[in-house]
Amino acid sequence: METIIITGANRGIGLELTRQYLQANNTVIATCRNPSSATDLVTLTSNPNLQVAQLDVTDRQSVDAFCASIKDKVIDVLINNAGVKGSANQGLDDMDAESWLAAFNTNTIAPFMLSSRLLKNLKPADRPRIISVSSYMGSISRPGTGLYAYRSSKAALNKVMQVMANELLAEGVIACPVHPGWVRTDMGGSDADLSVEQSVGGLIAVIDKLSMAQSGRFWNWDGEELPW
Repeated sequence: METIIITGANRGIGLELTRQYLQANNTVIATCRNPSSATDLVTLTSNPNLQVAQLDVTDRQSVDAFCASIKDKVIDVLINNAGVKGSANQGLDDMDAESWLAAFNTNTIAPFMLSSRLLKNLKPADRPRIISVSSYMGSISRPGTGLYAYRSSKAALNKVMQVMANELLAEGVIACPVHPGWVRTDMGGSDADLSVEQSVGGLIAVIDKLSMAQSGRFWNWDGEELPW
């Protein structure tokens, strides 16, 4: 039984991570910006192992309050799942620069800030893991067009996690970005390859098996290592 923090847990992958970790008898601290309107998440609160907490990962005061509420609780896994696709205007001739900055704030900077703030809670765990939900669309090796803001913010997240893994190696903290696959969520759309249940089941299996030897590497939902 482990204690897991999941950001962006009100829908999609975050909600399903919460469900499946609870089904496996783990303790879950599930966060979202507006718990009062997170109807599907609130339905899971009948499980005594679930704590729902308010957290806007891009708001410093919200992060401060959340970290203070955790106190000295030992955290086994932090899953930085909260993320945004960004504006519809992400092309060469219509880039929304303000939205691009917002995407970096949510997808890249926020996972770094929350991870660094919670290191004091992670380090005492037997096998602490920091997991950031990234995307293969951020892989430099993968060709693609459009979605500049989303792709670049996820590529930057991958690098952040790689550097973090190197810095935390001596302290025994595992840090990895993971690709959930193309999933049928609000972001992925109805034509995506995977159900949210398939993706999350695979992600949990990967997270459960991660060792220090695998830290700082980029993992697919099915356990395949992906190129940077």
